[in-house]
Amino acid sequence: MRKREKKQVALWMVMKRECRRLVSRPLYLFCMVVAPLFCYVFFTTLMSSGLPTDLPVGAVDMDNSATSRSIIRNLDAFGQTAVVAHYENVTEARIAMQEGKIYGFFYIPKGLSADAQSQRQPKLSFYTNNSYLIAGSLLFKDMKMMGELAAGAASRSVLYAKGATEDQAMSYLQPIVIDTHPLQNPWLNYSVYLCNTLVPGVLMLLIFMVTVYAIGVEIKDRTAREWLRMSNNSIYIALAGKLLPHTVVFFIMGIFYNVYLYGFLHFPCNSGILPMILATLCLVLASQCCGIVMIGTLPTLRLGLSFASLWGVLSFSVSGFSFPVMAMNPVLQGLSVLFPLRHYFLIYVDQALNGYSMIYSWPNYMALLIFMMLPFFVVNRLKETLIYYKYVP
Repeated sequence: MRKREKKQVALWMVMKRECRRLVSRPLYLFCMVVAPLFCYVFFTTLMSSGLPTDLPVGAVDMDNSATSRSIIRNLDAFGQTAVVAHYENVTEARIAMQEGKIYGFFYIPKGLSADAQSQRQPKLSFYTNNSYLIAGSLLFKDMKMMGELAAGAASRSVLYAKGATEDQAMSYLQPIVIDTHPLQNPWLNYSVYLCNTLVPGVLMLLIFMVTVYAIGVEIKDRTAREWLRMSNNSIYIALAGKLLPHTVVFFIMGIFYNVYLYGFLHFPCNSGILPMILATLCLVLASQCCGIVMIGTLPTLRLGLSFASLWGVLSFSVSGFSFPVMAMNPVLQGLSVLFPLRHYFLIYVDQALNGYSMIYSWPNYMALLIFMMLPFFVVNRLKETLIYYKYVP
């Protein structure tokens, strides 16, 4: 019992020491509180309307008829599209697009109305700048739809002129009606699509770097032996005492973003908020353990921070929220399991979006648990580093 009490006292002393270090260095406050809060607000307000609206486009109307003006007015009525300028020719519109004044332009050739009435198949053209992926994709969709609607309206007028009824005309123009139902995010809200992974991803990246820094700075400042002595020379007590205050702060920040996303912004959360809070706790612990492995593998502050930042940034690419993992190279598909954010993303899809029971996500919870076990492979090396390593600037 006496030995157990000594361990508890040592753990408490290390925790008190770490709390003093946290409040004495503004860097910790910035990385653990200010930066996450800023990212939460920044990402959720970046596209607060859900989708970009009123993207500027131009129009080149060579026909200048009632039909062409109607087409341009209808295009301007689309939510994502705003016709902000009319150009005399394609050259002027192309220069404006290259200068970044517009994201695309709609070209109506001369004689469109007359050719359509005489069934000579006039051509509508539209150009979008896909260097801006989201803007180009949304405008391409709107302009293509406008072209199809214009073609359908012309064909319908011809059919009416030949004596067809409205039902006959519509069955000819649209023999198969497509009924679409986007699941889980029916609003096609980009903020819902992006923020639920970007926000925890940023928190994970900060946990990586703060964990590496908190241990690496002990080595750099030559205080590692003092830290280890205070823990009765137990590397487990030393790590637990140092990182438990971090865990509390980061978990509070994780609870905050869950309440903010699902409670305040009312993002889809079909399983309830508690499973997502549990997943957040698992992500925080897994990220801290990964940070221990990083500094234990490369026990130099600059190398450890480089490792943490590289691994954290790569997590956004291979987690699957921006590009599906199943479409990646098979090697990258296999490597994707090495990133905690990938498993958190899959839990989010199962729990928040699909509303499945937690049992369906057990492989991902087990993966995060395995991340928590990784420090056992480096603790002995890390302890030797704390005792013998001499930092060289």
